[in-house]
Formats: sequence, structure tokens, C-alpha cells
Amino acid sequence: MDEQPGASAAGRPLDPRAELSRFLRSRRARLKPEDVGLPAFGRHRRVPGLRREELAQLAGVSVAYYTRLEQGNGRNVSAEVLDSIARALRLTDAEHAHLTHLAKPKSHQKKPAARQQQVRSSLRQLLDTLDGVPAYIGGRRTEILAWNRMAAALFGDWGRLPPAERNWARLVFLHAEYRDLFVDWEQKAIDVVCGLRMNAGCYPDDPRLSALVGELSVKSEEFRRLWATHDVKEKNHGVKRLHHPLVGDLSLNFESFRLTDDSDQSLLTYHAEPGSPSAESLRLLASWGTDATTAVPSP
Repeated sequence: MDEQPGASAAGRPLDPRAELSRFLRSRRARLKPEDVGLPAFGRHRRVPGLRREELAQLAGVSVAYYTRLEQGNGRNVSAEVLDSIARALRLTDAEHAHLTHLAKPKSHQKKPAARQQQVRSSLRQLLDTLDGVPAYIGGRRTEILAWNRMAAALFGDWGRLPPAERNWARLVFLHAEYRDLFVDWEQKAIDVVCGLRMNAGCYPDDPRLSALVGELSVKSEEFRRLWATHDVKEKNHGVKRLHHPLVGDLSLNFESFRLTDDSDQSLLTYHAEPGSPSAESLRLLASWGTDATTAVPSP
């Protein structure tokens, strides 16, 4: 593992140069020569995945140039070169965006300093109108900013938590009851860490995000393991399977809608296939009213 647990525990900013270096090495290590049409000469390779010279060849840059970039010296790299490297590494769109944020080419505008997030009153009203549909507003650092009654019935009464604890990363890694709630807890944990990685690339100077990463690194071995993979992705829709203490198993479709006036906030909704057992379970959960919000034990 190439990261010190708790390195950001005091809120020290993440080092974009170190993050860039580790990210590029991790993406290069996952590729084999045969994956990119190169001959695999020799049985014994001293490094996992592609060598630097192989990657440089694929990207059309000099070995010295790529080596400097992988050492974190990407301050003046152009967007065109990053595009070539992203193609050579076969990065996803989310990984490509993360690389761009870390390398900060001249054509990329630096994001403003992280600020306290506020949810518009009209959005809170919208959540309340989504009767029967669990919905909430998620923010930067995997924060849970606002939610409706059905979200509380499904996931637990977040209103009973201090604001700092209304955070998916803390809930998933530090509270055992959420291991029982999510049928595929490992996948939920991966999604949370991937989202934090994306945010860290956008806001490396955010002390609250750095402190969160440091806290989780100290308190959770599983978080340290997943954080060290340097994986990033955006998951805007899919299926989530839950085991609720009141209504049992549910299979729910989720959708995430990024807000146009604040790209760091998203509206997330959950719904069941019409006529399915999960739809009936959601209706049953809604009928419990406020009593359902205490079914998932609060941390």
C-alpha cells in the first residue's frame, strides 16, 4: 500500500502531484501488453502491467516526458497529451475526467474553493412532493444534505444524527447496521470510495474532505484497501438490493440527477418495478408512516 493511513487526518490537503503519480501507476499496472496489441516479450517482467516505455509508445510521447508526468510533474501538460494518455490507458470517461483534474492542464479551469453547501427551499419542497418515492439530495464528500419521509423510512432517520454524521462514507464504513441493510455491502462501499476519489481530484484543497479520508483511513481497514486502488467512477443509475428490518428484501432502481446550478449536488430517487413484490413492500413501508423511520437503527 503506497499511502499512509490517516495522512490527511488533520485536514492537510491531499497532494495532487502524489495523487497523479499513484493514479497513473495504478492504471498502467492493470494493463497487460496483449491488452493493447503489444508483444509480451519474456516471461519475467519486473513490473506489473505495461512498462513506462510501452505506455509512452502507445500515447505517442517520449519516455522522459511520460516519466515526468507519472512522477507528478504534469503542471504544463496539454489537454491533447492527456487525451492520448487516456486512450492508451483505456480510461473510462470518469477516469479521464479525474486525470484531467489531477494534472490541471492550461485549458482546464480550476474549481473554486470548496464552500458550505446549501439546498434550495424549492428542492426541499420537491422532495416532500415525491410521496412514496424515497429521495434525497447528495452533496460533495458523499454528504446527505436533505431527504424526504420515504428516504428516512428506507435508510433510517438521518435527522437524529449530527450533521457531520449524515455522510454515506461514515455510515457505510463505520456503522454495522448499514452492512445489514445493503445486500451487496462491498459494492456500496466501492461506489462510495469511487465517489470520494472523484471529489478529491476536483477539490484537493478541501480540508473537510481530507479530514474525512484521514479519519476513515485510521478507523477502517476496508476503506484503506479500497482507497489504495485509486478507482474512480460515476454511477448515475442502477439497481440496489436492500434487506429492510420491517419489509424484508427490496430490489430498487435508483436514478441520480446532477443539479444544473450546482454540479456538486445530485437528486437521487429509488423506485420499484410496478407490480413487483418490492413495489408492494414500498407501499407497506409508506403505510407505517413515521414509525418506519426508526426501523433502521440510528448509528
